Amino acid sequence: MSEDNDRRCEALQGSLLGLMVGDAIGLPCEGIGPKRLARLFPGPLQQRLVFGRGMVSDDSEHAAMTAAAMAHYGSDADQFARSLAWRLRWWLARLPAGVGLATGRALIKLWLGFPAGRSGVWSAGNGPAMRAPIIGVALGGEPETLLAYLRASTQLTHRDPKALVGAVAAARAAYLAGQGRVEVATYRSDLQWFFAQLGQSKATVAAVSEFDALLDSLDFALQQGLTPAQFAQQLGLERGVTGYMYHTMPMVLYVWLLHQQDYAAGIAQIVALGGDTDTTAAILGGIVGAGVEEKGIPASWLQGIKDWPFNPVYFRALAGRVDLAIRQGKTVRTPLLPGPLLLLRNLAFLVIVLWHGFRRLAPPY
Repeated sequence: MSEDNDRRCEALQGSLLGLMVGDAIGLPCEGIGPKRLARLFPGPLQQRLVFGRGMVSDDSEHAAMTAAAMAHYGSDADQFARSLAWRLRWWLARLPAGVGLATGRALIKLWLGFPAGRSGVWSAGNGPAMRAPIIGVALGGEPETLLAYLRASTQLTHRDPKALVGAVAAARAAYLAGQGRVEVATYRSDLQWFFAQLGQSKATVAAVSEFDALLDSLDFALQQGLTPAQFAQQLGLERGVTGYMYHTMPMVLYVWLLHQQDYAAGIAQIVALGGDTDTTAAILGGIVGAGVEEKGIPASWLQGIKDWPFNPVYFRALAGRVDLAIRQGKTVRTPLLPGPLLLLRNLAFLVIVLWHGFRRLAPPY
């Protein structure tokens, strides 16, 4: 039991740090197509948001809030949902630079008084998948509890069944990655129990069927030895991976299955595909990181993150608190974050993001 707990703690830390690093590495490349990306940022990947240093976006912030809510209510999905809902409300109030349309609408509904279970909007965006890896690693050994937490997290912002299907896929990949190398057949078999529990509504059945078809395509592409770029082209994503859940997750899973033990290679390939690179790299990082742990994440990428309060020190502490909450079965407090200072940080971050936006107007095209 002690060995299992130690493995979970290392996997939690690797997942959170892996997600954060993927987010920071992918952020400067967000919204750029693969061809221009290769011309704009030639050479090896590195932190490059500002003067060779990296910062994190909403992907890391959502993962951190999810982890903190889990540490507070590690055994009650309803209380977890309420805690996460309040964290998301205040996150929106601090004017983050990047908010997905569906997430923003849902959080406005929360501020208007909608309960956590009814705040989500009909969308299949990839937001729930960036909160899923930490939930998967933490609760993967308790399938029913895991599914309850994934429902709670997803329905806060997204009600389309595709969003929950994608969140389940990300969570199970992260959990299995933390157990060792995974075969495609094993992963698909594992998903079937979860998909069967999602319900029999017409929309849910259609969502599961469509995702199964995407996994068929993924499996066949792996057998053919296609590169991620070739598989992306098959899915019509040659201009970049979008934020649609059924574009994001097939590509993330494909790169994960190719590079389960090589974090740097996986992140490099997912970023090279262009598009929603901070989120795709974050989700992939959260999955692969659970398997390779912190020691498998390039030290220069990790040390190159110069942000506050969401930095490696804070994420390591969060991982430890989530693990402790699960071990003890009771609330473990997390550090309070000062709202006014976070608002100032977000305004500075917005200026940096806008500078990057203007930079993209210049060559090379």
